[in-house]
Amino acid sequence: MIKNGGPNRFALFFFLAMAILFAAYFFRSEAVPIQEVSYSEFLKSLDKDEITEVKILDNSVIEWTRGGPVENSIRFKTVIPYGDPSLLSELRSKKNIRAITGSSANLSPWRILMELLPWIIGLALIFFMFRNMQGTGSRAFQFGKSKAKRYQNEGKKVTFADVAGQEDAKYELQEVVAFLKNPQKFTKMGARIPKGVLLVGMPGTGKTLMAKAVAGEAGVNFFHMSGSDFVEMFVGVGASRVRDLFEQGRRSAPCIVFIDELDAVGRTRGAGYGGGHDEREQTLNQLLVEMDGFDSKDGVIILAATNRPDVLDPALLRPGRFDRQVVVAMPDIKEREAILKIHAAKIPLAGDIDLVRVARATPGMSGAEIANLINEAALFAARVDKTQVEMSDMEEARDKVLMGVARKTLVVSDKERRMTAFHEAGHALLHYFLKNADPLHKVTIVPHGRALGMAMSLPEEDSYSRTRGWIEDRIVICYGGWSAENLFYSETTTGTKQDLEQATDMARRMVCEWGMAEEVGPVSYGQEEEPIFLGKEIARHKDYSEETAKRIDSSIKRILTAALKTAQSILEIHKEELEKLADALLAKETLSDEEVREIVGLAPKHA
Repeated sequence: MIKNGGPNRFALFFFLAMAILFAAYFFRSEAVPIQEVSYSEFLKSLDKDEITEVKILDNSVIEWTRGGPVENSIRFKTVIPYGDPSLLSELRSKKNIRAITGSSANLSPWRILMELLPWIIGLALIFFMFRNMQGTGSRAFQFGKSKAKRYQNEGKKVTFADVAGQEDAKYELQEVVAFLKNPQKFTKMGARIPKGVLLVGMPGTGKTLMAKAVAGEAGVNFFHMSGSDFVEMFVGVGASRVRDLFEQGRRSAPCIVFIDELDAVGRTRGAGYGGGHDEREQTLNQLLVEMDGFDSKDGVIILAATNRPDVLDPALLRPGRFDRQVVVAMPDIKEREAILKIHAAKIPLAGDIDLVRVARATPGMSGAEIANLINEAALFAARVDKTQVEMSDMEEARDKVLMGVARKTLVVSDKERRMTAFHEAGHALLHYFLKNADPLHKVTIVPHGRALGMAMSLPEEDSYSRTRGWIEDRIVICYGGWSAENLFYSETTTGTKQDLEQATDMARRMVCEWGMAEEVGPVSYGQEEEPIFLGKEIARHKDYSEETAKRIDSSIKRILTAALKTAQSILEIHKEELEKLADALLAKETLSDEEVREIVGLAPKHA
């Protein structure tokens, strides 16, 4: 990014020079000191013939010298309080006095400079203020100018090699790179390169990094601006910034203009509560006009990123504006391993680090979250003065990212701690006796975040859809804590709140969204009513009758009751193993899958 320090350096030198001039003026020494005396004192010295020279200035002030040689003489200054016509004749009568006249004794170069100095400083300040207002984007003169940051093809470039995985997205964007490098290859075939490419993906998947990689691969300028930078409280500012952004792009062509978080300015028009002519819509209208007004032959490609493509105005997504949507998906296990290798290359790793295992243990994590995991592991290692990051640091960092910070200093009573151990043991034990459940990874009664304990499972492989059997088993596991507490204490605690919410939500979605209830059938009920202006769900529209609502409630109740009975029956059968597991948790606090299998008498996982 270009930085210009010239005006600032010049201003510094200017004020240093002024300071030196002031110092030289105020600390300079006078060759002959001047004393101011009264007119009567002057007349006395004149009568005594002590005066050797008189200088009359403007008929109102006189400077005179008394004494012998010049080096020993003393200079005086006297103001004539009234007109004295006899003064000149008396001076003529004195033969030893040298009388001269002058306009002003103060018109020395130093005096002139000091009198002009305030004007010089004032003009200089006005000049610098005006220059800053024009050159550095002052709010007064540059309010409607674009705030885009310009990254030139200098220094270290970001290329596709720096982006792990995302091969499908890279393939789609290779055409943009090829066009920016060699546009004639496409134009001679009559092909039209997309004017705009919309990068769609969840937060942290690397949309901005992908856009920078396109610019780095093509070797062109890159303008980066956030969608929220367009919108201000003053009407017309956003539209002005859109015009200025596209003008900058045309002047710097070939280039890439990247608008991050496009949904901040590109939401569907007419859906807000600010009327049909609010500032956001004016900015969007100008963006639509600008994207229609330039040709791809100008060498300007518009890239934009959003994680809410569903709220964008249809006019933005039509061919001729954002012609193409490129999905930047969450990384799979192979891509997570590649991302781990890129970020782990920056830190010293111990020999026991298994990045494949870490990649398998981080399903659903984005690239940004994986980078944060590596950083947290390095922080944990540095805290205890390690020279390398070990696997234990990776495990602790992953638990912190997924479950929250371990609250090891939280004081929990023995009774509450024992109930927590049975609760988590109930969750953990069900993983081994349900056909479709994911394998248990670890179970702990160390408080993390707001939870007093946690049983964590990890899938064997990434899954992008779930079967009915997996969902039903997951609901059974949710009831494991409630059933274990009730089995040993004949009562339950408030710690089951989140489990019950999760179980009820999955059961409701089975009935209303996924068509997994026989009483209702494969029908979707309860469409989401989502005001686009707010960008969040605030209500669910009831588009079914009261009779259907009763069947939905009955289906949800049946699913939850069946899951609860399954959890209770399994834990009653394996009550002895459940108690052993709870005692082991009280002793060790955290148990791995291998340790749980040994305690409950199950065969090792890979035996």
